[in-house]
Amino acid sequence: MAGRACDAARVASKKRIALISTGGTIEKTYDELQGVLDNRTSVLDVMLASLQLQGIDIVRIPLMNKDSLQMSPQDHDLIARTVGSMAEAHDGIVIVHGTDRLAVTGERIVQLLGQVRVPVVLTGAMRPYVMRNTDALQNLTEALLAVQVCAPGVYVAMHNQVLQFPGVVKDKDKGTFVRAGN
Repeated sequence: MAGRACDAARVASKKRIALISTGGTIEKTYDELQGVLDNRTSVLDVMLASLQLQGIDIVRIPLMNKDSLQMSPQDHDLIARTVGSMAEAHDGIVIVHGTDRLAVTGERIVQLLGQVRVPVVLTGAMRPYVMRNTDALQNLTEALLAVQVCAPGVYVAMHNQVLQFPGVVKDKDKGTFVRAGN
């Protein structure tokens, strides 16, 4: 990552992290009756229980549980407003989000809030947590680390990289996020 946006020295004391869940592929579960993956129940608590989380207190905010393709402009605004209110009482914010519209939310947070006072890290997964070859747990772990070491700003943390908004897009061919124009 370019610049000094993330600094390992910031990990010194216990951090209070708001974890906003909005749904997306990372939280999809298999509906046996319908034969589809769907956003019906959250699996974030199961994921969190499998991690070593010393040094942070997580406050869960289950905001919505939608496939991001179903999100409206009002949903993106609600997420941004929630980030603004959670930033007042927390040291950082992680947003679990669907990857198809994650960049829209990241850009909207920057537009509505300007310079945020804490790190805000969006993450998601290309494959649900319930699948054997998922990237969900890795991405959640990376986001939880990034929110502790990054400077105030809005980021996406996935696939062993952290990129700062504005100017982040999903590259559907590569199956990850990149800087616009790359």
